[in-house]
Amino acid sequence: ISLQKLMDPEVGANRTSVTEFILVGLVETEQLQSVVFVVFLFAYLVTVGGNLSILAAILVEPKLHTPMYFFLGNLSVLDVGCITVTVPSMLARLLSHKRTVPYRACLTQLFFFHLLAGMDCFLLTVMAYDRFLAICRPLTYNTHMSQNVQRILVAVSWALGFTNALNHTIALTTLNFCGPNIVNNFYCDLPQLFQLSCSSTQLNELLLFVAAAFMAVAPLVLITVSYAQVAAAVLQIRSVEGRNKAFSTCGSHLTVVCLFYGTGIFNYMCLGSEESSDKDKGVGVFNTVINPMLNPLIYSLRNPDVQDALWRVFVGRKSLT
Repeated sequence: ISLQKLMDPEVGANRTSVTEFILVGLVETEQLQSVVFVVFLFAYLVTVGGNLSILAAILVEPKLHTPMYFFLGNLSVLDVGCITVTVPSMLARLLSHKRTVPYRACLTQLFFFHLLAGMDCFLLTVMAYDRFLAICRPLTYNTHMSQNVQRILVAVSWALGFTNALNHTIALTTLNFCGPNIVNNFYCDLPQLFQLSCSSTQLNELLLFVAAAFMAVAPLVLITVSYAQVAAAVLQIRSVEGRNKAFSTCGSHLTVVCLFYGTGIFNYMCLGSEESSDKDKGVGVFNTVINPMLNPLIYSLRNPDVQDALWRVFVGRKSLT
């Protein structure tokens, strides 16, 4: 690359010659593209319907007007946003058989994806803190988790997610893209775009590393510490019913945390590796489609309160169970 810059002064110029990117997508044959379109359209409708149902259940059921479900409602909004940022545009490209995406549209998609993913990191941490207070500090729970505190925690999470996404997007605009412009994925993300840059991405990768430490490692440590104390407190509960209820609630959240962080860490641990691009697409499907689709199921599967509220939303009365 350095020899190319010496031979071609335009390559070293601080401008972007690429005006659009070509997204390879998940499959190349037309027959498989039709299958992918149907599967992802179904997944999108299920995800949006499931998360909006959870949100509606939380709004209509007074029993769910608690901090835990307030945060769960916000998580449902994030899941709808996350899948909406990536899947509809992919479906539109499959319909039109047009794989190109303008440079600015690519940056916009990347910004909103990292905004929502960053918000997810902090919101999952807040939900772990809420469970810690509820189980380990029950006498002061209402004071420490008042409505004002809930709103402040969500607002701070949005602010931190916004700052992170803005930093990555601005840093990406400093890179030069001189060709090739083929992105081996179905949406725009940092690892694949780094591979296409004809200028150094060291600062961008350093920024991503620092952001990962702040937005992934630190929250994961806090979640682990919180649940270690929660587990110790739950094991001391004498009532089997109370212990099972606590484990059920915490287990749902821990499952979501493992899915989110497991796929997220794997996606960004091999920057610049062309060999991992096909694996990245599979991880990307988990990040943007599978996780948001599973979250409503995970939170409602063993939660009778949510099930009753969902029954009321769809049937108009409480379930008989």
